[in-house]
Amino acid sequence: MQKNRNTRIAIALAAASGLGLMATSCASKTEAKAPHADTGKAEVVIVPVVKVTRNTLASDLVLTGEFIPYQEIDVMAKEAGYIKAIHVDIGDRVRTGQRLAELDIPEMQDDIVRAEAESQASEADIATARGNLMRAQSASDIAELSYKRILDVSTKEPGLVPRQEVDVAHARQLEAAAQVASAQANLNTAQQKLAMAKAGQARWATLEKYTIISAPFDGVVTKRYANTGAMIQQGTASSSQAMPVIRLSQNNLLRLLLPVPESAVASIRVGETVDVTVNALDKTFPGRVARFEDKVDMATRTMNTEVDVPNRDYVLIPGMYAQVNLHMRQSKAALAVPLDAVEEAGGGSEVYAVRDETVRVLPVSVGIKTAQQQEIRTGLQEGDLVIVGRHAGLENGQKVQSKLVHFDDVAAPGQGN
Repeated sequence: MQKNRNTRIAIALAAASGLGLMATSCASKTEAKAPHADTGKAEVVIVPVVKVTRNTLASDLVLTGEFIPYQEIDVMAKEAGYIKAIHVDIGDRVRTGQRLAELDIPEMQDDIVRAEAESQASEADIATARGNLMRAQSASDIAELSYKRILDVSTKEPGLVPRQEVDVAHARQLEAAAQVASAQANLNTAQQKLAMAKAGQARWATLEKYTIISAPFDGVVTKRYANTGAMIQQGTASSSQAMPVIRLSQNNLLRLLLPVPESAVASIRVGETVDVTVNALDKTFPGRVARFEDKVDMATRTMNTEVDVPNRDYVLIPGMYAQVNLHMRQSKAALAVPLDAVEEAGGGSEVYAVRDETVRVLPVSVGIKTAQQQEIRTGLQEGDLVIVGRHAGLENGQKVQSKLVHFDDVAAPGQGN
């Protein structure tokens, strides 16, 4: 009996030992499948933040325009004639008053000779009229003296001189005065004829000057229409008949024509200096806003604005394109954040700020926007931390761990000014 009891105890202990081994094996497998225990806490997100700083911001508008000559004309001939000589060609630079071409007008010389002869004839008529006036004046003086003598005698000694002689002397005195007046009128007429002849002579002398075609301003010959021997019509003739001699462009000062959008029209200021960049030359030139149309084109909703660009070395060529940065607005000591710190939401703007390691979605009002920065007018204070980069998955009130990054690594302060 005792032996059987001992046998049952041994079997039970062996069974218990086997169960313990099985439990240990199962526990080991469970730990292999779940090596990390679940603590029940969510993982904290690390977000990059920058401090809100103050900076001077300027809003620039980049526009592309085309250079045109400051002034450009087709040089015409005032009088019709043949090209006797032409002294310039395409690409020549000329100065004001420089001779460009000469005309040959054969009939003009005859008219000049005729005007000179008429002037000389009028001078001769004046000389004759002056002689006649002198003779008439002398006769008038004698007649007046005779009349006074006879009248004096007749007055002092009545009846001594017949009344008829007194009347005859008086009539001769009046006739002599009339001849003086006539001679004076003839002299005036001759003088007027001389003035007219001189005017005609001066007119032909002026027209003769038109046979020399000169440059009205400093410029460059950009086109040549005529050659030696060509017949040129008067510049006052119809456009179908008149032919220019050359085309002259003033290129030492160019106009850069810019189409300014309607939204920026109010910011255009005459006299503002700008930098003009010509990509074809890889150079930047100084310019000045000189004038604008003061009218918005209804089709393009732009206003043509001209920037004067000096071109003393003739490096710039009309027709080239150039870019201009127009400074529209400027704000000093403005609160600035990187562009990717601001999001558009519901017609407004908002930023994701971090306060006490908690995300705060704050509505803000914005101002000037540069190439890399955005002005914050209300909603933030200097020194606040704002999240930069993507905001997806972040919610208001969410706990985060902020990592401060340098403003320079996100947006260079002052860039875009």
